Amino acid sequence: QFRRVNGHLHLPALRTALEQATAATVVPAAHDGPVSNAA
Repeated sequence: QFRRVNGHLHLPALRTALEQATAATVVPAAHDGPVSNAA
């Protein structure tokens, strides 16, 4: 459903940028402390 809206050609670039931004945000948070994630 989501693919059809954005289109197959535009999705890869957007997904790549999104994954990089998400990974950059999630990784430090995970290393910061599991307690924060659990809470």
